[in-house]
Amino acid sequence: MSILFVGGGNMAAALIGGLVAHGQALSDIAVVEVNEQTAAQLSARWGIRVYATVPADLGGASTVVLAVKPQQMTELLGGFPALPAVTLLVSIVAGWTTSRLSAGLKGHANLVRAMPNTPALIQAGVTGLFALPGVSEEDRARVQAMMHAVGSVHWLTRESQMDAVTALSGSGPAYVFYLMEILQQAALDLDLPAEMGNALVLEMVRGAALLACSEKDAPARLRQRVTSPGGTTAAALRVLEEGAWAQVLKQAVQAAAQRSRELEGAV
Repeated sequence: MSILFVGGGNMAAALIGGLVAHGQALSDIAVVEVNEQTAAQLSARWGIRVYATVPADLGGASTVVLAVKPQQMTELLGGFPALPAVTLLVSIVAGWTTSRLSAGLKGHANLVRAMPNTPALIQAGVTGLFALPGVSEEDRARVQAMMHAVGSVHWLTRESQMDAVTALSGSGPAYVFYLMEILQQAALDLDLPAEMGNALVLEMVRGAALLACSEKDAPARLRQRVTSPGGTTAAALRVLEEGAWAQVLKQAVQAAAQRSRELEGAV
């Protein structure tokens, strides 16, 4: 599989690194990057071909990955070369539906939309995928292998589900980081040294996530196992319940999903 990345930012770099780690030949990877500094960094790091504009022949690539900012898409598609019907196009551009992309690409239908998240930078991401009906099983397998190089993969049956994926796993790392911020500040308030408090929070979050991944019990059951009646955890959870913490978090996720729908409807 030869791949042309259009856009060489952090997510493209993460995918390239994951692919190379899984045996992808560097000679089969190329990037289009208009920023000269970023282009030089990509070339120096991997020795791959870097173009300033999309080549008419796509650099011989069988797969094209769109990895630019949403606001760059209209101008990009305006000058995009015609794609052969067999070319597999994968988009990780937020807010651009497959129908909108297909229309901008003169009806190209061999199209898959992906929503990875930032832990892909360390090959620990999770990606939601949606393919148009005409995408073959072979091409679906290609996309799955590519995204699996940076984490786990989940196929969606309806594109509307992408809004939920965006709100949960796409934006989700920010919710966790925010929680970590709050806990680290709480550690300071409780007179722990900053370095120690930060380490306790980081290691606790990592350990809790690993435990949840390794156990068959649901998170609710794991929470119950930590919570002794009348104990310290029960006291903390009571405050969260009184503050309607669960409802607030649900509302936050719903707000993210709504914003995703709004962005998809933008022209």
